[in-house]
Amino acid sequence: MDLSSLLPQTVDNEIIAYKDSTYELVSKVAYLIGVPKRIFENEHEAPRLEIYEKLEKDKTARIVRNLCLIRTSIERNFKYINDAMRTEYKSILSLPEYVPAESINQLSLDGVSFIKKSSTKLAQHIVEINRLLSDRINNCKSLFPLWINWQYIKDLFIMPNGLSEQGTKDAAELYYSNLSRYPYQVYINWNPQDEGNILYNDKKFVTLLYRWHDDYFCEMSKVSDAGTYVKSNIYDYIDESDKAVVVVDCENSDPYKLVATLKNLNEEYTQKIASIILFDDEHTASAWRILEQFTQIPVEHIMIERVKQSKSLVDIMLTARACQEHYTNNVDSFIIVSSDSDYWGLIRSLPQARFLVMIEREKCGPDMKAALVSAGIFFCYIDDFFSGNAEEIKHSALFREMYRYIDNTVNLNVNKMFDDALRATRIDMSDSEKNQFFHRYIRTLQMSISENGDVILDFKRKLYN
Repeated sequence: MDLSSLLPQTVDNEIIAYKDSTYELVSKVAYLIGVPKRIFENEHEAPRLEIYEKLEKDKTARIVRNLCLIRTSIERNFKYINDAMRTEYKSILSLPEYVPAESINQLSLDGVSFIKKSSTKLAQHIVEINRLLSDRINNCKSLFPLWINWQYIKDLFIMPNGLSEQGTKDAAELYYSNLSRYPYQVYINWNPQDEGNILYNDKKFVTLLYRWHDDYFCEMSKVSDAGTYVKSNIYDYIDESDKAVVVVDCENSDPYKLVATLKNLNEEYTQKIASIILFDDEHTASAWRILEQFTQIPVEHIMIERVKQSKSLVDIMLTARACQEHYTNNVDSFIIVSSDSDYWGLIRSLPQARFLVMIEREKCGPDMKAALVSAGIFFCYIDDFFSGNAEEIKHSALFREMYRYIDNTVNLNVNKMFDDALRATRIDMSDSEKNQFFHRYIRTLQMSISENGDVILDFKRKLYN
């Protein structure tokens, strides 16, 4: 059977299975493992040049990349380098045709050297590179988001039993016999399989990465973005508007998904949006209060008080304000961000206005979707936009709430504590003695956290015998 006839179908299936993916993770991994720059410069390849250029300015990433580049070069040309060192007494520094001199030079500029006088065998150089990678790979952890399992990424760089010559020999044999299966023929630690290009895009990469560890990656919104069709409709809608406003029902939408959506739309179009109006309630996520920090679009945040605690007035206020914007401020186009069907009444009451609706997949019922389709109103799911870039607002919201909790819960003044201790113990100290005691002991106050999360404060001091 001619297997080549199956290739186009396989490629088509892969395109369908992993469509609308991002390329952030594969670009970072490709840079770190030492994929050649020409691959990044090829617009038809997955790794993105802008990420290469960004990481090239990061010393920790640059060191790991150059160590991996050299390791791959040695593994690929081991016989030739070994023969030259053994029979011609050449050093690894004098073989630029096999080992990239620019990588060695850059490592030297970054204060790293894998060449030791005691390393008389080529395999010993690989052992030293493996040791350096083991020591330094964790420095790159911050380059990756919290939602990806760092240990799975880290494992790609750690050669099994790589601190022994036998381990380097075993790795070389596996590499040689499966060279075409390695991503861009660059060495990584994995069990080579016929997976095609594992760095095809983020969707494929994380799917395989987790599968190799008998795990399953289930947060696909972190590695996918809304397709061209969805974005084109949004862009056309904004382009055809005289004045567009985004109105947000904070009770029936998600601040993190909205920020992700805005971040993944072309600024050329979002800058044409006049404003975002948030209709908020005291029972919604606190992140709505800081959304304006994460978009260039002017944001008006309206906190709506409840007259009756069991009844929200958000929908009424949003409807009233939308009518005002249309009739008074000449807004002809609205982007409604809500999964609530109550706004169908607003849409029907403004026949001269244009509407686009952004909903959440699990929160909007089929009747509302059918009504929108029947009326020719485009709607899209904010769940479908790449959410991996919403970490910043999530962390900001978390820290904001934690600082608020600390302010409300913890009230410790060490000056008052010291005065109370002196009074309770009936100890008299001169001002000089107090000052010395304060700087020697009280300023050493340290915090630790127990396994169950309790905060423990203690002084760093020497006990008397």
